This record gives sequence, C-alpha cells and structure tokens, in this order.
Amino acid sequence: MVHVIKDGETAVIHPRGDIVASGLERIRSVIQETVADHSGPVAIDLADAVLVDSMGIGLLIATQNTLEQSGRKLILRNAGRDLRNLFRTMRLDKHFLLQ
Repeated sequence: MVHVIKDGETAVIHPRGDIVASGLERIRSVIQETVADHSGPVAIDLADAVLVDSMGIGLLIATQNTLEQSGRKLILRNAGRDLRNLFRTMRLDKHFLLQ
C-alpha cells in the first residue's frame, strides 16, 4: 500500500514497506501520478522501508531524472542507517536530498 499526503508544498509518498521488484508496479504508478499532478517538490518517506533493491534504486533514479527536467529534486525522508549507507556507497546521496 502507498499513501500520498501534502506537507506544505511537498507531495509526500509513503510506501508501506520495502521498495523491491515484487511491489514496484504499484509504487511506480503512484510516483508517476504524483510527479505528473504535482508541481512542487516530491518526497518519498522511507520510514517503513528496510530494503531497496536494484529495481527500487532504478525507480528512484528515474524519478529524480524526471523531476530534474522540471527543475525539481527528489527528497528521501526518514531513511534508516542501512539505507543511508547504501545511498552513500553508491554516491546517490549526491543526487538525492536525504532528510
């Protein structure tokens, strides 16, 4: 399940669980709809995610690339220590705003 809420000007996407291949289609459709319908910043709240696999990372990168085309940036919120380490190791912390 994926919820979207507004936090000021930011649309916050909150997936309930990991961002992995088995659940990617639902998350992808919510992200695409949110990016298309919302002109402000987009955040993904990772509070309930322990794992982001290679397909999930691909989705995050594609989302960032789409947002950059309109001058926006992807914000990743509440990533746990292991996910932050993964993003740093892959140097994705230079492309995503980690909060």
